[in-house]
Parts: sequence; C-alpha cells; structure tokens
Amino acid sequence: MTTLILTLPLTTAAASTPVEGVLSDDGTSVTRVVQTPLALQPASGAEIVALVPAHKLSWHLLTLPRGTLERGYFGDGGNARLRSVLDGLLEDRLLDETAHMHFALEPGARDGTAVRVAACNRAWLHSWMAALEQASLPVTRIVAEWTPGPDADTPAAMWVTGSPEQPELVCTRFDGVARLPLNATTTALLSATGDNPAAGAVRAEPGVAELAEQALKRPIALQTRAERAVAAAQTGWDLAQFDLLRTRSTRTRKQFSAVTGALLRAPQWRAARWALLALLLANLVGLQAWAWKEQSSQASKRAAIQSVLTTTFPDVRVIVDAPLQMARAVADLQRQSGGTSNADLEAMLGQFQAAAPGTPAPSAIEFVAGELVLRGLDSAAPGLADATTRLQAQGYAARWDGDALMIQQERQP
Repeated sequence: MTTLILTLPLTTAAASTPVEGVLSDDGTSVTRVVQTPLALQPASGAEIVALVPAHKLSWHLLTLPRGTLERGYFGDGGNARLRSVLDGLLEDRLLDETAHMHFALEPGARDGTAVRVAACNRAWLHSWMAALEQASLPVTRIVAEWTPGPDADTPAAMWVTGSPEQPELVCTRFDGVARLPLNATTTALLSATGDNPAAGAVRAEPGVAELAEQALKRPIALQTRAERAVAAAQTGWDLAQFDLLRTRSTRTRKQFSAVTGALLRAPQWRAARWALLALLLANLVGLQAWAWKEQSSQASKRAAIQSVLTTTFPDVRVIVDAPLQMARAVADLQRQSGGTSNADLEAMLGQFQAAAPGTPAPSAIEFVAGELVLRGLDSAAPGLADATTRLQAQGYAARWDGDALMIQQERQP
C-alpha cells in the first residue's frame, strides 16, 4: 500500500500553505517528493501519515505512578485520569500552560517505569488535523521527525541538518531528542557527556554533509529529508492520543490498520507473505485433487451399478435410475415366476399384521398400483399409535388420511 507522509509546516494551518509530501510505494523507500498545498497532494488510495517537525516537540522522561494506565492493549494515551497525572508531572517542566499542550506517551508505556512523553502545542496540531480532514486527507498516524532511542544502552544517534549558514546537530538518546548548533563547543560538550560524535552513527543532509565531516572529523552517511521522513514513518510512535483519540473503537481501527499495513508492506514480513501465499496455493491444489478423487470414485461406483443392471437385465437399454430400475425388474421377475415381493398385497398385509397385532379388521381393503389402503381404522387405537413407525422400519411408507391407513413400499435409490 502506498504511503503519503506529510511534514506539517511550522505555521498555523492554511489551505494555501505548501506542504512537503513524500510518497512511498513500499513504505521503505522514496518514490516521489512534492511541495504543494493540501488540495493538490497525490493522496489517491494512500495511507496518510502526518509528521511533526522536531522544532515543535519537546521530550520528557517521567515515572508514572502505579495504577495510572488502564489495563488493556489500547489503554495508553486515552483516559482523562492519565491526562491529569501528566498535567501535574509536567507543570513545572513546560514554559507554556499544560492545558495548551498536547501529550503523547511512547508505545508500550507501563506505569511504575520510566516513560518517554512527547509534548507539542495543542492548537497548532489541532489546526493541521482539521485542515487535513477538510482536504479529505484522513490521517492514520502522527509521527515525530525524530524519536528517542530504544533503550538506555543504545549509543546516541546523530543527524546534521539545517542550512550551511545555520547547521544543526540533532542527538537522539533514550531520554529524548536534543537540537544543538553544530560547532566546536557542541562537539566538545557531547564528548564530555559521553555522547562522542566520533563513535556513534551520524547522518547528514547533502547540503551540510561537508560541514559535518569538517566539524566531526569523520565520514558522514548521507540521508535526505525525504528519506528521513520515510524512516520516521516506520517507527512505532503514534502521537494521536487523548483528544486526538476520540473513541476506543477508533484506536482499535488505527492499531489494526497499522498492523495490517506492516504485514502487507514491511520488508521483514516478506518471507511470511510468500509462505502464506504458498500455503494457500497448496491448499487450493489439495482441495482440487481431493474433489477430483471423490468425483472419480463416485463415477466408478455409478458405472459399477449400471454394469450390474445391464449385465443382469440385458433388456434395459436406457439407464435413468439404476437401483430403482433394478428393483422394478426383480419385482417383475417375481411376479412372472409366481413368487411374492415386498410390494405385493400378501406381503404388505403380513407386515401390517406384524406391526399392529390384535387390531380389528378394516372395513375395506383397496390395493392399486402397489399402494394398500386400509379403511375404517382408528389412528388413536393403542395398537395403531406407532404402526407407521414400525412399518417404516420394515421399508414401507405409511400415512393416515382420516380413518384410512395408506401403505406403500419405499423406493430406495
């Protein structure tokens, strides 16, 4: 599925403001970069991801009191009690009022442990979300341009960005993201704090790569802004929490969409996708082979029955229902030889007498075309109450029509 990553401008949302969009067909590489207003973005059928610039975010490391987070998979970032706790913990750390800020917890946050929290201006973020909705660009995720490192043991990663006139060094550690000017003082400060730029991974935008190599005295890997946006969209962070998460069902759909998208597009799931496809094809082939085998078996059985019929009764030329035709032919032979069959009057009366012994004689007996009708009987009489069931067990169909009991041999296919 195609992904469109929109980097939100630093200004308040306006329909005419150009927005940088990065289009990725596979979610891992850059397909196209556009710089147009929202109405002209190439978003047909694409998953929309909003990217918040590092200038708009601050990062904080907190320890949440036990019992703060709701139990459940989608409990993080969605309840009023958690918001109140964050307001109290961050009140003295922010320059602005907490009511004016939007907060987002790291994925998989747990109370009683260190939790990273992102904060940004609430009005600015809401204005852009409203503008995207109005432009028919529904956002499935909101990600940060840079996010903290995965754990405290991972060395700090660094990026050099900005312009040649104002280069900037971005350092991502477990406890947050720091933006510093690129100069000798900054590199000396980082070395003194243990984040040696010469030791960890460093990437730079092409426009400031030469300055970065001179300042850090080491080779630098290149990474464009568009490539960095695609990489940011692959992280597990989602800043759409609290008032941007209107209902629990919305959160569930967002999580399901993210998981489904990862299964369909992520490179690490490519082998699993091929294995699933191979499994489905194998099952289809197996079902077809099993169906063909069953059809062949049924055809062989039908041919064997027809062969018995034509061999035993050569006069039968057209076969419509082999078992029924064979039963009729046997009955004809019995009548021609003077023997009785189950469809004869004597046999049927004998079976009725065995099924309802001691029953008074019927007032009238009719026998036409293999159907026996006994009239003048009481269906509620003790001996006749279950006569139809007993006759059915002997291969006869019996039914009541008023005071008449109709008996006929069942035709078994």
